[in-house]
Amino acid sequence: MSRHAFVTGGSSGIGLALARRLIADGMDLTLVARGAERLEEARESLLSGCRESKARVLAISADVSVREEAEEALARAIGALGAPRLVVTSAGIAIPGYFEEVPVEVFERTIAVNYLGTVYVVKAAVPAMKAAGGRILMISSGAGLIGLFGYTPYSPTKFALRGFAEALHAELRHQGISVSIAYPPDTDTPQLIAENRTKPAETAFMTSRAGLWSAEAVAESIMKGLARDAFAITPGFELTALYRFGSLLGPIVQWSWARQVARMRAAPPAANKERA
Repeated sequence: MSRHAFVTGGSSGIGLALARRLIADGMDLTLVARGAERLEEARESLLSGCRESKARVLAISADVSVREEAEEALARAIGALGAPRLVVTSAGIAIPGYFEEVPVEVFERTIAVNYLGTVYVVKAAVPAMKAAGGRILMISSGAGLIGLFGYTPYSPTKFALRGFAEALHAELRHQGISVSIAYPPDTDTPQLIAENRTKPAETAFMTSRAGLWSAEAVAESIMKGLARDAFAITPGFELTALYRFGSLLGPIVQWSWARQVARMRAAPPAANKERA
């Protein structure tokens, strides 16, 4: 049986943390990301961390938002390591900002990477997975459970993944392919560092109250969810409650955030700068 895991966004952050757990479990890996240099560094770090393992690691530089590149990456991976037993779609971007100031091109690019990049990969993987079965794991976000101030380009793409995962789960569950979706909280990754450069002060203040997880802690929570065959994986109490009781808690959270935004905008600029 294939022991091949195909991981997009595998050169850093949650994708790389999951890859470390998977190779430790003896799985062969295909890592996909755009940056060839960082990708090779990730490959070497995985192999050096498991010197006694016979696991193989293939690194493919590709932009999953380009359908042809996503399809070619899958074809190369299958040719080298066989049909994937696990497909992880972790590639994503987030460029926060005030809606009126964010160029429409950012919305287009975010949809292309976060949503269509997942669709292209899954579409290419499913035919090969049907014979032996397997699992698809989509990485959404806590921002896929509730719309966040300052994340108008990002939140909708993560909401879209939830709908995609639910529909696909219903379709594939009787064909031997399981589907899971994870909703990580704010995670200490290179992406979050980039987000903080354009994150509105109101957003920074609100998200700081939720705490920060390490990529390794998120990966551990996800692996536990996969072990129990969970569809939705929600690290932490807050996101678990929001997933299960979102229709009740969502309006309360949004009301609380709206009050906080009003207070911040009524405060002197120096006070807001200190809070952020």
